[in-house]
Amino acid sequence: MGVIKQLYQLQEVDLEIESSEQALTQIVCQLGESRVVAKAQANLKSEQQQFEELGRQQHSAEWEIADLVSRLTTAEEKLYSGRIKDPKELTNLQHEVEGLRSRRNHLEDKALEIMNRVELSTASVAALSGGLRVLETEWHSQQQQLSTNIEQFKTLLSGLKYKRQLLAAKIAPQVVGLYQELKKQKGQAVAKVEQGICCGCQISLSTTELQRTRSDSLVRCSSCGRILFLA
Repeated sequence: MGVIKQLYQLQEVDLEIESSEQALTQIVCQLGESRVVAKAQANLKSEQQQFEELGRQQHSAEWEIADLVSRLTTAEEKLYSGRIKDPKELTNLQHEVEGLRSRRNHLEDKALEIMNRVELSTASVAALSGGLRVLETEWHSQQQQLSTNIEQFKTLLSGLKYKRQLLAAKIAPQVVGLYQELKKQKGQAVAKVEQGICCGCQISLSTTELQRTRSDSLVRCSSCGRILFLA
């Protein structure tokens, strides 16, 4: 096998290594926490906090209602007992009963509103919890698949790098050095020749350059400087 073809094969392996390394980097970047899951967790936590606050408000309202009902019962018993004869005291007691009834009604309306909000919040917590479980299941599955893909790419890269090592060992060190320098400068060191054109720079080659490439000599394109390979 000619040295130019060996260089071309080396380049093909290098390109495959670079592609695999880029793919591996992208996969590794996907590992870790999910913004979608984190947002769903935050939404659930916020709704749970609101549910707890509504629960405290509901208990407070129920306690206030129970206290008012007790006071109202006592006041009504006193009002209708017939024991109070003083008109002024009777009027004041009647006003107190009316005030307690008004506050009781207001608190009962408030408690009913809170109860409705608790029911809505309960449903919301349940829905958000269910949605979060689905997202977490999908995320765990994705993470497992990513971990599998990472191991596969690591195995692939290990094989490719070993293959590269074997290919490079068959080529003279100074030629490999030239290849490395051109690769660093131009991205690709070896350019195929198709229909008399350098595929590296798309410039037509001279007759002399074409003749030299057919002899498997190390010929560089006079335009872009890449090593020419005639398949």
